[in-house]
Amino acid sequence: MTDINLTLACGPFDRTQALRDGSVKPEGIDLTYLTLEPAEIFYRMINYREFDLSEMSITNYITLVSLGESPFVAIPVFPSRVFRHGYFFINTGSGIKTPADLKGKRGGVVEYRQTAGVYMRGIMQHEYGVKPSDVEWVQARPDRLGRKFADDLKLTTAPPGSQPGDLLEKGEIDFLLSASPPTAFTRGSSKVARLFPNYRELEIDYYKRTKIYPIMHLIVIRKDVHERNPWAALSLYKAFLAAKQRAMQALAHAGAPRASFAWLHSLIEEEQSIIGKDWFPYGVENPAAITALLQYMQEQGLIPRKPALEELFVPSTLRPVPVDEGHPPP
Repeated sequence: MTDINLTLACGPFDRTQALRDGSVKPEGIDLTYLTLEPAEIFYRMINYREFDLSEMSITNYITLVSLGESPFVAIPVFPSRVFRHGYFFINTGSGIKTPADLKGKRGGVVEYRQTAGVYMRGIMQHEYGVKPSDVEWVQARPDRLGRKFADDLKLTTAPPGSQPGDLLEKGEIDFLLSASPPTAFTRGSSKVARLFPNYRELEIDYYKRTKIYPIMHLIVIRKDVHERNPWAALSLYKAFLAAKQRAMQALAHAGAPRASFAWLHSLIEEEQSIIGKDWFPYGVENPAAITALLQYMQEQGLIPRKPALEELFVPSTLRPVPVDEGHPPP
């Protein structure tokens, strides 16, 4: 059988490097890997379906599935997973000292539907008793999917070109839920600080209690591509698993560390002791992060119903797959 040609748009991750350089090849597929940043990928894929498969915001995908409008199917590969306690930022003059102080304040987000913000509002509500309705929200850009929100949501959109970090530093918002540290914080502004300076300790405790390791992105395949080649989803899933395994093997190489961290191997050992031998898991063997996200999205009025796992992922990829199946380690 002649290999099919597929184009993947995805970020420049260590866990996908073997797919980029061709050292791992999906069976039956000649894969072209386009290295792009997520914001560009999402825009081009949602609006123009430019790629055969791509990295995608998990909340955008869940929204489309929930509405019965998804032009994609997905495999449980998660290029981006990030704990979120460290991404609550406050204006130091806002009077916010504890999470309870977020009530009645103005909170900023890049986009209200952004996955990071959904998880963080879930943390606010379920860990600290602050509901999204307790806050007046300001988003920096309109909803990427162009969907309306609940009428009772207190949400405004900042003027075009506004940067959430600038709004925070100026005091135009009191706190910010951010996917990455705002520029004002990274340059050391005295007006911007973390709500949780001990975020690492909190995140470890959060995972131990909930088993939630937040998922930001997954991999989607255009439905027309999947319908023509239904076998390709499992082949791609195996290849992503094999590529991640190679990255982990490289990082674990102790003789000459492959990444520039003084205590890299102690960090790996610690993460394995908390999360497991596979410290950056794909698959749905532990569905806690997805279950929580579905709950948060429904509570926050972002979806009309919670799709089942079988609706979200190609069924053949829901079973456990040996990481080296068909792809021996280097």
